[in-house]
Amino acid sequence: MSNYAIGVDFGTGSGRVAIVNVDNGDVAATHVTEYKHGVITDCLPNSSIALKRESALQHPKDYLTVLETSIPICLQEGGVKKEDIVGIGIDFTACTVLPITSSLEPLCFDDKWKNEPHAWVKLWKHHAAQNQADRINRLAIEQEASWLARYGGIVSSEWMLPKLVEVIEEAPDVYEEVAYFMEASDWITSILTGKVSRNNCAAGFKGLWHKEEGYIGKEFLKQIHPSLENVYETKLAGEVKSIGQVAGYLTTSMAERIGLNEGVPVAMGIIDAHAGVPGATVASPGELVLVMGTSTCHMLLSEKEELVPGISGVVKDGIIPGYYAYEAGQAAVGDIFAWFVQENVPAYVVEAAKNEQKDIHQWLEEKANKIPPGSNGLMALDWHNGCRTPLVNSNLSGMFVGLTLNSKPEEMYRSLIEATAYGTKLIIEQFEENNIKINSLVACGGLPQKNKLMMQIYADVTGRKIQIASNTITPAIGSAMYGAVVAGENDGGHATIQQAAKKMGKLKDEIVIPKEEASRKYQELYSIYKEMVYHFGKTSNIMHKLKEI
Repeated sequence: MSNYAIGVDFGTGSGRVAIVNVDNGDVAATHVTEYKHGVITDCLPNSSIALKRESALQHPKDYLTVLETSIPICLQEGGVKKEDIVGIGIDFTACTVLPITSSLEPLCFDDKWKNEPHAWVKLWKHHAAQNQADRINRLAIEQEASWLARYGGIVSSEWMLPKLVEVIEEAPDVYEEVAYFMEASDWITSILTGKVSRNNCAAGFKGLWHKEEGYIGKEFLKQIHPSLENVYETKLAGEVKSIGQVAGYLTTSMAERIGLNEGVPVAMGIIDAHAGVPGATVASPGELVLVMGTSTCHMLLSEKEELVPGISGVVKDGIIPGYYAYEAGQAAVGDIFAWFVQENVPAYVVEAAKNEQKDIHQWLEEKANKIPPGSNGLMALDWHNGCRTPLVNSNLSGMFVGLTLNSKPEEMYRSLIEATAYGTKLIIEQFEENNIKINSLVACGGLPQKNKLMMQIYADVTGRKIQIASNTITPAIGSAMYGAVVAGENDGGHATIQQAAKKMGKLKDEIVIPKEEASRKYQELYSIYKEMVYHFGKTSNIMHKLKEI
């Protein structure tokens, strides 16, 4: 008899369940459930109420549907008995915030609040709280708040505190009604177990919590807004527990709903990209993990805490117990390529790809592969969803420089790939200039599997070898590893996450090697990219003015 762990990976547009053999990492089954309501950006479901610009909301019912649909399907398709499931792990996009009642019911389920936008889930890429983030940053800088340096010197609009302030200021009645604001990962584990707790990964990276110092001070919170003074004891209350710990055990009612036995241990939730680190076999310092999907998160482990400008945070025990976890990132990568294909590709490209029975991305990749570095005279900035690292500014926007009447779609496509690679190189430099050594790169997620040209460009631009995970579902695999850890070695799981990563993680045999000539050319091009970054990101106010207008 084999033992299995379930990993549930809640992404931006869908949720994926994977059932994984804890002894060898083989995936018995995997299933994706698309969110029926997707990302809500224009108006609320069944309503004509328009949302303000930069809103990105979701329907929490979609998350429950993932559990109720995909887990039973995986059990059936994988031929796995529910008795063989030893643990469950959850990962989720973050900071994704739910306002809920004391009985854990989402506020938007109540007819009284269903037409109030602030009663709904605010997805991680909800950027409508930028003004609130700006105020928080100004005050923290004025007061020389020591905690700010742990977040690269800037609080992002994507995080918990700006989103709460947005609710206080724009819908105070909602704020008063809410019992808890919870990370979606913590809400799911609470629903599964009936116990409320908060995972240290999301609390540390997105909620301004520190293992030794706790949350930021009440006096600072009060100056942001009087209602915030005791927020960590009230609306953000709950014990902060480390990843790898047990959140609780599956309740009878939830076991019946998702087709499992009651009492199965449920691991504390973790941010999706962070679960990809052990999922990509990485459990020790020195290896930078690129979790590449709609956005890219750059994850790194270290034995020391350094204050690195522009990163998204450093959290002790945030991924692997005993190490400091660092996060940096690019707010859009796969989203940029999808935008280009959906909004910019001419009809002749669509027709040509159709005639050749190829996906448009594949057609563009094949054409772009024939273009030598720099020969198209194009340079792009990869800020189509703002710049996360190193500038942490969602008001910045994407651009092309060097367009002519002769510019081709495949040239533009390649320049966008190159821009995201330059962005990753800039992040690597940011770490190494601040005493965090990077020895190698490991890429995981959907993009590395689909786009060989992209990975070669990344190797050429960074001048480093890249290993690639053997599957596209690394966060789900990582979550299953945490499920195996909370089961424990005596009950069919693993004693540590390091042990689970060694047994359950897999990489492809092939390694992407940088090409010397291309790397030399990209060094020259990268210097131009950096000029553009610091001109449009720091010197010039053009992008801010355009957004204001």
